[in-house]
Amino acid sequence: MLRELYIRNFAIIDELRMEMMPGFNVLTGETGAGKSIILDAVMLVLGGRADTNMVRAGTETAYVEASFVLPPEVQTAVFPLLEAEGLEEEAGEELLLARELRINGRNICRINGRAVSLSLLREIAEPLIDIHGQGEHLSLLKPRSHLPLLDSFAGLEKDRAEVSREVAGLLQVQKELATLRQNERLRAQRTDMLTFQVREISAANLKPGEEEELRTERVLLGNTEHLTRHAVDALTLLTGLDEQSPSIVDMLGQVEYALSQLVRFDAGQQSQLEQLQGAVFQVSDLAGELQKYLDRLEFNPDRLDFVEERLELINTLKRKYQAAGEAELLALRDQAEKELDSLSHSEERIAELTEEEEKRLRRIGEIAAALSDKRKAAAQDLATAVEAELAHLSMSGAIFSVDFQTEPAANGAFVGEERLDFDQTGIDKVEFLLSTNPGEPLKPMAKVASGGETARLMLALKTALAQVDATPTLIFDEIDQGIGGRVGDVVGQKLWGLTAVGQHQVIVVTHLPQLAGYGDAHFHVSKRVQEGRTTTAVENLDRNGRITELAAMLGTQGVHARGGAESILAQASHAKKRVENS
Repeated sequence: MLRELYIRNFAIIDELRMEMMPGFNVLTGETGAGKSIILDAVMLVLGGRADTNMVRAGTETAYVEASFVLPPEVQTAVFPLLEAEGLEEEAGEELLLARELRINGRNICRINGRAVSLSLLREIAEPLIDIHGQGEHLSLLKPRSHLPLLDSFAGLEKDRAEVSREVAGLLQVQKELATLRQNERLRAQRTDMLTFQVREISAANLKPGEEEELRTERVLLGNTEHLTRHAVDALTLLTGLDEQSPSIVDMLGQVEYALSQLVRFDAGQQSQLEQLQGAVFQVSDLAGELQKYLDRLEFNPDRLDFVEERLELINTLKRKYQAAGEAELLALRDQAEKELDSLSHSEERIAELTEEEEKRLRRIGEIAAALSDKRKAAAQDLATAVEAELAHLSMSGAIFSVDFQTEPAANGAFVGEERLDFDQTGIDKVEFLLSTNPGEPLKPMAKVASGGETARLMLALKTALAQVDATPTLIFDEIDQGIGGRVGDVVGQKLWGLTAVGQHQVIVVTHLPQLAGYGDAHFHVSKRVQEGRTTTAVENLDRNGRITELAAMLGTQGVHARGGAESILAQASHAKKRVENS
C-alpha cells in the first residue's frame, strides 16, 4: 500500500506531501490543476521514463519519494530481490523508494536510502502498483494484452512458465542444429585445413622451451674459437700448461708449504692454513671442470646448420599461426584435433539433435494443449464474471466471449494429428470479443466498443480479476472518460468494491461527483499563484469540504447543489454498508 508521497520541484509542484489512506482514495480538481502530474511523479519513482522538462523551472533537481507498507504476499516477492542486492538489512514491512532527476539528465535512484540502479528500482516497484493512465484502457483493444489477462484470471502463470521453459530449451537445440547444418557445407574444407595444421605442427616434434635451448646452443656453436681460446688461457694460468709461466696451482702449493711450516711454530695460524687448503681444492676442481669443457668444445658446422634450420622452422610456424611459442603451437594443434573429432562426429550429433528436437516439439505440444484446455475452461468463467459486471455497469445486454485460434505450421508443435504454430505462451491466439446489444454478432472489441464502453469493460475485467490480482495498489487516471453520472455511481461502487472484496488500495483521478462520492479519502487538487509562480496544492477534505467540492463538480450552486452533494454521499454510504453487511 502507498502510505505517503512526497514531491519537490516537479513540473508545477513546488513541494507536496500526501498521506494516502487505505481503501478508496479519490483525487478531484479542475483540469490542469496537477492531478495527472501527481500520477506522473508516481510513475517516475516507480522507474518510469525521466524527462528533464519535468524539473520545475528555476530549479536544478526534481525529487519524488514514495513510502509503502508491504503486505506479506508482496514481501515474498520483494525480499529475495533485496537480498540478492545486499539490501536485506533494510528489508521490513515498510519500503521507501526515491528518485532524483537533475536538469543535466542525471538520475539517482534509492531504495531505503541506498543508491541502486534504475533496473533494480523498476524490478522492486513492479509488484507494488498497477497504474492505468489516461487512455491506457485502450490497450484492451489490442489482442496481445488479452492472453496475459486470461492467464492471470485463471492462475495459469506456472503452466505458462513451463511452456516458456520448454520453448527456450527447444530454441537452444534448434540453434545448435542450424549451426551444424550450416557448417556441413563447409565441413570438408574445414576438415582439410585442420588436418594440415595438425600434421604440420605434429611433424615439427616441438617441445616447450626448445627454442630457448636452441638459441643458447647456437651462440655456443657460433663462437667455438673464442670459447676455446679463453678456456685455454684460463686453464694455462691455473695448471701451468705454459712451461715459461708458473701456474696458480703450483704457487698455491708453495704458499701451503710455507703456512704448514709456520703452523709448526705458531698453532694459532692453523685457520689460515685450512682456508688456503680449501682454496687449493677449489682451484684444482675448477681446473678439472675447465678441462672437461675444453674436451667438449669442437667446431661442428653440421650441428650449427641443424640448429639454424630448427630455429627457422619454429619461427615460421609461429608467424604462420600467430603463436607466441611452442606451447601455443601445441595448444593450437590440440584444439584442431578436438575440432576435427567434433566434425567427424557432426553427422551423429545432427541425428541426435534432430531426434531431441522432435521430442521437445511433442512435449511442447502436449503441455501447450493442456494449457489451452485450462484456458478455455477459464474463459467461460471469465465471460460469466465480466458479463455480470457489465450488467451492473448498465451494459446488461452485452455478451463477452474469448475467441481461441490456432495456426498450422509445418515445423510446429505436435498436437494430436496436427502441427501448430507456437511461442513462449503456447499455441493459443486469444482475442476478447464483445456484443454490446442483443442480436448483434460478437466482434473484436476495437470494432464494437465506444470510449465509455471500453472504460467500463476494463473496469469489469479489473473487478473480475480482483481476487487473483496480488498488486496492493491500483491507480486509475480518469477511468470515467466517456461515461455519465448515472453509470458513474455504479463505477464508483465497483472501484470501492476492489478495496472491500479484493483488499486493494485504489487511487482514482476523476471528474464525476457520483464516482468521487464513494471515496474513503477525498483529496482536492488545486492550482495557486504565489509570488508570481504557479504551484499545485492538495487538501484532504473533511465531510463539509467534500460536500463543497462535490457541489462544484455537479456544476450547480446554492442550497440545491449542496443538497445534491449530500445525497451523493448518503447514497454511497448506504451502498457501502449494504456490501459490508452482506
